[in-house]
Amino acid sequence: METAEIGNNMKKIELEDLGYDAFFESNLKKSEFKDYLVARVIAGYKGAYKVRGINGEYLAKISGKQGFNAQSKEDYPAVGDWVAITELDKERAIIHGILPRKTVLRKKDRNRQESQIIAANIDVAFIIESVDRDYSLNRFERYFVLAENENIKPAIVLNKIDLISEAELTLKVGQLKERFNGADIIPTSIITGRGLDELTRHITPGQTYCFLGSSGVGKSSLINRLLGSDAIKIGDLNRHTGRGRHTTTGREMYFLENGGIVIDTPGMREVGMVDSSVGIDSLFSEIIGLSKNCKYGNCTHLHEPGCAVLSAVKSKELDENKYLNYIKLKKEAEHYGMTRVEKRRKDRRFGKFVKRASKQLKNDEA
Repeated sequence: METAEIGNNMKKIELEDLGYDAFFESNLKKSEFKDYLVARVIAGYKGAYKVRGINGEYLAKISGKQGFNAQSKEDYPAVGDWVAITELDKERAIIHGILPRKTVLRKKDRNRQESQIIAANIDVAFIIESVDRDYSLNRFERYFVLAENENIKPAIVLNKIDLISEAELTLKVGQLKERFNGADIIPTSIITGRGLDELTRHITPGQTYCFLGSSGVGKSSLINRLLGSDAIKIGDLNRHTGRGRHTTTGREMYFLENGGIVIDTPGMREVGMVDSSVGIDSLFSEIIGLSKNCKYGNCTHLHEPGCAVLSAVKSKELDENKYLNYIKLKKEAEHYGMTRVEKRRKDRRFGKFVKRASKQLKNDEA
């Protein structure tokens, strides 16, 4: 890993080493920023960003124009974004715009009815749960929906397996395989080192991986082991569990010796659904397939006679917990969609009100 501070005194790199590919090059050539330097956002701070390009790292701020034109949080850079920059000096730069995103990992903002970007331009999402903290198949499904909705490949990392017996591990892995058919499942332990080589083999040079999970599941500790250093601060050991407390408060990108790119994220207390209909249909394809045999085309799979999905649940052909989680996630996504539509309606009404008020003022002045 290259650990140089912000500035240009670092080893020469190529944009491809940072995850740049034909998608971004094509969009750059078609954009208004084709004559600018490009860099990748590797960390975000309050009002500033750390970006990295072929000439080094810079502390960057967005231009006044970009800030003026921003209409939502998603119009601001996120970790993983490719941005057009102007160098001010060896340590500072100005961000003029964001290149189109290949993928955007987002969730519902906990306190607002809008989405929050977790990270951008992700290839694989490592979804991490530990066997000692709120282990839940349903939570795995929530993360899978967020990833698959953006065509991001999800993979499961089952961490802290040193805390359970081999029989318990076999049982959990079996449950995961049954619930998430075909998904990569990587059992790991920082204490014994088990699974860390396998995790490394899943990381490809030039690809970007986001580590997702609740607070305390071991995301930062895993990345530190992959880096071979203590680049990410881990809190003091909990005297009851002997495990490090969660300390990550922001998103930050790290570069592995094998060329892989990883992003550490803060722990998520809630994994709220956004407009995730594509991801839900993809993850619950079994239910979507069954629904084609329902008596009614608009079947909600809740109480309708002739519902093939309910029939499959009753006959135990379909796992009841999976069905219940599908219904819950579908309702959340639909509620989010309806609320956004209502917000747009209010915005349009307010816009019309402003136009009428402006017109009236002009008439009064005439």
